Amino acid sequence: MDRTTEDNAQVAGLLLAAGGGRRLGGRAKALLEYRGRPLVEHAARALLEGGCAPVHIVLGAAAEAVRERAELPGCVLVDNPDWADGMGTSLRAGLASLSGTGARAVLVTLVDQPGIGAPAVARVRSACRDAGSLVTAAYGTERGHPVLFGADRWADVAASAEGDRGARAYLREHQAEIIRVDCADIARVDDIDTPEDLALLR
Repeated sequence: MDRTTEDNAQVAGLLLAAGGGRRLGGRAKALLEYRGRPLVEHAARALLEGGCAPVHIVLGAAAEAVRERAELPGCVLVDNPDWADGMGTSLRAGLASLSGTGARAVLVTLVDQPGIGAPAVARVRSACRDAGSLVTAAYGTERGHPVLFGADRWADVAASAEGDRGARAYLREHQAEIIRVDCADIARVDDIDTPEDLALLR
């Protein structure tokens, strides 16, 4: 096995699925129905089928209900008691949970983007070269998810993750180092944030 293949084989998946859906009337995003099943299942399957292992899922709002209703075999469920303080807390919790797994990098996705599936995950994952990699999907001129962070970057990413900005500040500061992978032909980055957005789940 060559070095690139070895590195790619050690890309973990991290799904941020803790959101409480404040603008959706308090409906936990992980439990929104998509193709007859909870949305979190679709997002987790995209990571698994895209070649990520292990896959960790950060839960927050309705965490107990997600555990009861969603079928998430092969995934590690991580509780974030501070989920209401924003996505940054979930990113920090997820990165902390991956410590000691031996993963060379982590590929991050969000539960409320049903248009991102296994093909986009696999394409971004394939751009990982080493523990210093920094890769994002690109949609035209815009960056988007999935986002991949080499393990050497995790501590700094976690330190910069605050509120709902997640890794935005880190990516802005390191934009010259980012490898952008075009995914516009295989994925959509629409978020499920408002009642109007629920049409994306049909």
